[in-house]
Amino acid sequence: MSSTKATKLDLLNVKSLPIRTFWITSIAFFLCFFAWFGIVPFMPDVVRDLGLTPSQKWNSIILAVSGTVFARLLIGKLCDKYGPRLCYSWLLVIGAIPVILLGFVQTPLQFLVCRFFIGFIGASFVITQFHTSIMFAPNIVGTANATSAGWGNLGGGANRLGMPLIAAAVVAFGAAESEAWRYSMIIAGVVCFLMGLVYYNFTQDTIDGNYKDLKAAGNMPQTKKDDVGFMEAVKDYRVWILFFVYAACFGIELTVYGTMDDYLQNTFQLERVTAGNIVLSFALMNIFARTLGGYFGDLFGKLKGLRGRVLFLAAILAIEGVMLALFSTATGIVVGISLLILFSLSVQMAEGATFSVVPFVNSKAIGSISGIVGAGGNVGAFLAAILLKSKSAVAEKAAITASEGLGAEAVQAAQAAAASSAVSSGFLLIGGIVVLVGVGTLAIKFATATDNVTEEEYDEEYDAQMATQSI
Repeated sequence: MSSTKATKLDLLNVKSLPIRTFWITSIAFFLCFFAWFGIVPFMPDVVRDLGLTPSQKWNSIILAVSGTVFARLLIGKLCDKYGPRLCYSWLLVIGAIPVILLGFVQTPLQFLVCRFFIGFIGASFVITQFHTSIMFAPNIVGTANATSAGWGNLGGGANRLGMPLIAAAVVAFGAAESEAWRYSMIIAGVVCFLMGLVYYNFTQDTIDGNYKDLKAAGNMPQTKKDDVGFMEAVKDYRVWILFFVYAACFGIELTVYGTMDDYLQNTFQLERVTAGNIVLSFALMNIFARTLGGYFGDLFGKLKGLRGRVLFLAAILAIEGVMLALFSTATGIVVGISLLILFSLSVQMAEGATFSVVPFVNSKAIGSISGIVGAGGNVGAFLAAILLKSKSAVAEKAAITASEGLGAEAVQAAQAAAASSAVSSGFLLIGGIVVLVGVGTLAIKFATATDNVTEEEYDEEYDAQMATQSI
């Protein structure tokens, strides 16, 4: 292990390689999520221009999440083999292509295909977590991982403000307003492409150098004797518990926020703009809430060792499930928003806490494990979206049938009430499942020897820092 890993998150010390890497990988992650969800603010325009049906609109959401599952599983293994620098550079460059092509689509099928492949840039999360994991010491790695991850989720929320601003600028330069969403996606893709060049030229894989050079010198970090492969990570039961944990936090956050605009309007009769701004504000909480999860993971790790990290993760996950279940039963706007705030805080802290545990499962396969766990988030989003879509579709169809002949406004009101009730019951069910996953998290065990080694690693890192003052 290198003696120069960072033992504190000194964000202003850009001369430090770990901190410089932290900022570059965080900004890259932000841009990837910005582009991944960049089309969301323009969906009404897309529906109108391409003639998307409600089913096609739902399918585009599901496809964007599905593509990420495969990409995250693959990219983790590639990180272990080739290093984060090359993986991130190529992901940004290649991932920019479907983002740019989305600006040229003419049919619903072309739109759906692009949405599927754009989802691949969601694998950026895995590389970001991998790169920060190998740049920071055990005492701070949870906080570093959570903070960098928060930037990605921030990008997924910031596009609701940023993309319309880009569109307005494009129109100001003479583009037709109906074409603004196309130009905006092209610009987002070009920025991702350029960030790929930045990543290649201004980062390196590890403190000691790039994988290619280290392999040539026979000094590969973490894997000097044996290359612990993807299959060994697959066989570790703890990886799969964390897979379900991340499905129960990040996956649920994606789906809940994806349906929250309509739910707030249908349940509390809020205006679309008001509902959208509320959802945006909760998405932006990621910039500090995920960091809190990682910070408390590190804190409990210092107090109770690796078991402490697991205990905190289980507790915050259970709180998330309870908050979502309670929110699903709220009928008043004040109580509802209060519970939604608590849900947002706990779900994002659970995400940060998850990756305060991941680096300690197997230090020789961090990339593969991060990929599997990260994919779990998208599997959770996929399953939750399918559940809510099916419940909502059945309820709305029955409501429309029952209110036929009562007038358009009556049909619309009945449809909204049915959708609200269906999604509410779905949230209640999901909340219960999340609590069960939280309890199941307690099954994660670490050998005492592993816990002791981790503490020794931290002591060595800290002593080296104090001796060299290099970071």
